[in-house]
Amino acid sequence: MSLEDNPVSPMFRIDVSAKNDPTPVASLEEMTVTLLRQLVVTQQKQTKLLGELVQQNAAIHKQRAGELQQWKDANPALSRACRRAAEKLSEVQTEFLQSITDEIDDSAEHLVEGEYMLNEFIDRFGPRMAHLNGILQVLAQLGTGEPVAEQQEQ
Repeated sequence: MSLEDNPVSPMFRIDVSAKNDPTPVASLEEMTVTLLRQLVVTQQKQTKLLGELVQQNAAIHKQRAGELQQWKDANPALSRACRRAAEKLSEVQTEFLQSITDEIDDSAEHLVEGEYMLNEFIDRFGPRMAHLNGILQVLAQLGTGEPVAEQQEQ
């Protein structure tokens, strides 16, 4: 009976006959050396890609720093005002943090025991803290790095 006459689909046939494979099986040492070489090549590619990524990030950072410095040079009075505002707002932030820590000290047991109290605490202080930090970060960034000559003019 030939294969063409068989009603079973070729997808369900498995050939289990022994075949003579002319390619010899590589020794364990040869396989290890080959795999190690592949690992080295892959690591070299990764190192090259990481180097390119570092260069790209450095270029982006340098460009942003340059643009920020151009803005500061174009707006020296506003840059100084941002610096002063950041210093004052930092004091406000310190007082705010003190009030938060006092609140935690006073109601620590209630915060641990009751989910309602914890949610109330987070709702009360969380948004203010997040917004205050964001504003302080922007002011601090815009108000740093003044040229020495401009600092002496104050």
